[in-house]
Amino acid sequence: MADGILVVLEQAGGKVRRVAYEMLSLAQSLAPGKVSALTFGPDAEATRDGLGRYGADQTVFFGGDAFARYSSDGFGLAVAHAIDQVDPTAVFFPATAWGKDLAPRVAALIQAGLATDCTEVLPASDGRYEAVRPVYAGKALARVAIDTPRQLFSIRPNIHKPVETERAATPLAVDPQVDPAEFQAVVTEVRQSQGGQLELTEAEIIVSGGRGIKAPDNYRILDDLAAVLGAATGSSRPLADEGWVPHSYHIGQTGKVVSPTIYFAIGISGAIQHLAGISGSKYIVAINNDKDAPIFKAANYGIVGDLFKVVPALTREIQALKANE
Repeated sequence: MADGILVVLEQAGGKVRRVAYEMLSLAQSLAPGKVSALTFGPDAEATRDGLGRYGADQTVFFGGDAFARYSSDGFGLAVAHAIDQVDPTAVFFPATAWGKDLAPRVAALIQAGLATDCTEVLPASDGRYEAVRPVYAGKALARVAIDTPRQLFSIRPNIHKPVETERAATPLAVDPQVDPAEFQAVVTEVRQSQGGQLELTEAEIIVSGGRGIKAPDNYRILDDLAAVLGAATGSSRPLADEGWVPHSYHIGQTGKVVSPTIYFAIGISGAIQHLAGISGSKYIVAINNDKDAPIFKAANYGIVGDLFKVVPALTREIQALKANE
């Protein structure tokens, strides 16, 4: 009989992203049965202590050279076989680029329903789960239920707080049952274009710029503000399309969806496509010289003024406050 939750996560170099701990803590708060964590790669077992500390009762590691590089078809088949053997009621994936590629493939392989980009997963009266997810470009939230025997959810990062526990995860032997020949599409190279800055989907503070910065060289004033705040930097789509910043900075409906505590929208008009990517922000601070800009309708705090005067002044004030701490 199906029971518990299987959390599928990505790792590299024996490290997992914060969203893995968020998913495990969420699963532990929900699951009447065991919470299992599944990850891949030759160094996957190095993650065991951390996975247990944040909620995993048992761990499944698919190691070996075959799982050293991501393959959508190979990993999809392996997860499908793991689900068959672990027999969970629900499966969690991260709503990251990796998870957004893998989750629908697994759903198709096992013919299960999938709710994507969930901000909440809630227990239902029948021992199953329901989810809350944004719809209509973030203008509304829908509560959805999945009626297939398996329930698959992808969880938006930076929504659920990771909670440490004192449990130790035990290893679970599971055969991936995948022939290396089935790894037909394989990632051969990953290029980091953000210069080691914080990952946008996991950042607590984001400083983001739009066309109002007028020229690519002016982006440095946003970098200065981000540096004093310990923030990540992002942008609206036009800046990425123009090549002013890397495409990895692009936040919005067709870019990254973020959920920081504070989002600074600087020189951003507030098109609906951009607002769809920042609707999960706890506080939005808008700086724009157009008092009628749509961004002010979504903002918690707004400053109408010249960003080339406001942002440097704000940076200096924060530096002064930190100097006096």
